[in-house]
Amino acid sequence: MSRTHKKTSGWHTLLKLLFITVGAAMAAVALELFIVPNAMIDGGITGVSIILSHLSGWPLGLFLFVINLPFLWLGFRQVGRTFALSSLYGISLMSVVTALLHHVPAFTTEKVLALAFGGLILGTGIGLVLRFGGSLDGTEIVAIIISQQVRMSVGQIIMIINLFIFIAAGFLFGWDSAMYSIFTYYIAFKMIDIVVEGLNESKSVTIISTEFEEISEAIIKRLGRTTTFIYAKGGFLKEDLLMIYCVVTRLELAKLRSLVNDIDQRAFIAVEPVYEVQGGDFRKKGIH
Repeated sequence: MSRTHKKTSGWHTLLKLLFITVGAAMAAVALELFIVPNAMIDGGITGVSIILSHLSGWPLGLFLFVINLPFLWLGFRQVGRTFALSSLYGISLMSVVTALLHHVPAFTTEKVLALAFGGLILGTGIGLVLRFGGSLDGTEIVAIIISQQVRMSVGQIIMIINLFIFIAAGFLFGWDSAMYSIFTYYIAFKMIDIVVEGLNESKSVTIISTEFEEISEAIIKRLGRTTTFIYAKGGFLKEDLLMIYCVVTRLELAKLRSLVNDIDQRAFIAVEPVYEVQGGDFRKKGIH
């Protein structure tokens, strides 16, 4: 790798860490200063952590970190080392910041304001972490794995998991709080959608580069995804070329972009949503 590529990669890593830091801190602020003090919860592992913290009296950050650890291991096996390390950093930081903010008074005690701003801040924070290749909640990893075994989408599986969590919140905090929590979750979900530019479980990626063989080999080895070459002809220069086509999960998209840019910064990358994948073999191959 040339000195220019190393410098670019270094700045990319620094920028990635910066945005994951900001996203994790925003999520912690939303939880400790808006959502938890007003007896509301989020979905997924975060919601389970809030319930357990309420029942035991132990710090929320402790449960956020410990419960997510097994899912980080699954993320390492299914998505890759970079994703797992980014998620570990984000979850660890979120846990620490929640602990630091635990005794800070709530920003507002008005539930409508708390659910609105809490949802906005939480969704933006989670979205930033997802956009830059990490995750703050292991539920999505589990949903992706389960969806490969049953005929259900990732979104449907997450919705079923959260249904049980919100029912538990109704018994614990009261049904008014449970309903407020559902609105908080909905707002956060929409903000993630905006920040990440789509919550589709899969993305189709078309790559045009003169380094097509090296890029294809890197995708297969480092992402565990198969690729397809498509013969094409340039409209301007009329040269023959090969396009790379592959389908990845949205958690792998940031790593794919980084991988391609490390090889060819001038590569053309087109990303489109995939609402359903049928046929073929979409399971991951071994990652080197």
